[in-house]
Amino acid sequence: MTPLLLPLPAVPPVPEAACLVMADLVGSTHIAHALPLSTYAALMAEFVQVLILSFEVHGGQVLQHQGDAVLALWPAGAAGQALRAALEVHDRAAGLGLARSLGQALQVRAGLAAGEVVTGMVGGQLSAYGLPVNYARRLCDAADPGETLLCAAAAREVGTALALAPRALPPLRGFGPDSRAYRVLAPAGPGVVPMKTG
Repeated sequence: MTPLLLPLPAVPPVPEAACLVMADLVGSTHIAHALPLSTYAALMAEFVQVLILSFEVHGGQVLQHQGDAVLALWPAGAAGQALRAALEVHDRAAGLGLARSLGQALQVRAGLAAGEVVTGMVGGQLSAYGLPVNYARRLCDAADPGETLLCAAAAREVGTALALAPRALPPLRGFGPDSRAYRVLAPAGPGVVPMKTG
């Protein structure tokens, strides 16, 4: 038997309800080809920093970022805040001054999923494990440029705060052909997503 690098916890971690948002820059490989590496790195650093700050200002905890993608977590009952943050990053990315000065129009896609996760520190950074983490990534990958997709559970949490419409999906790897998603028909106003009440 292979020895464990770290011992298993004496008390198993308790699952908690949460909402996860994954946001990703569209066409980053094309941008990387178009710019000198140092310029591309500066643009990505500014882009990621804007996403991190946008998520944190709306109460999200950033779990990780990989290149041009950022994953953040909100507690149960905060799907409205998570959606507000996800919708807002589209405008924030499009408004980056450095991108405009380089002749680059940045577009983001995002996925939002809700459900039970287990969180814990790994390598000094908060991490989350569970199907909503994977689902948020798959929804992000399936979204069109400028689009935010919500899973059915997240759509139920948001309720009637915004007009949502069902969105057809290709089969999502690991989730089968019956995955359901919703998209926001129209924002409620600049940076405003009413919170669900009751």
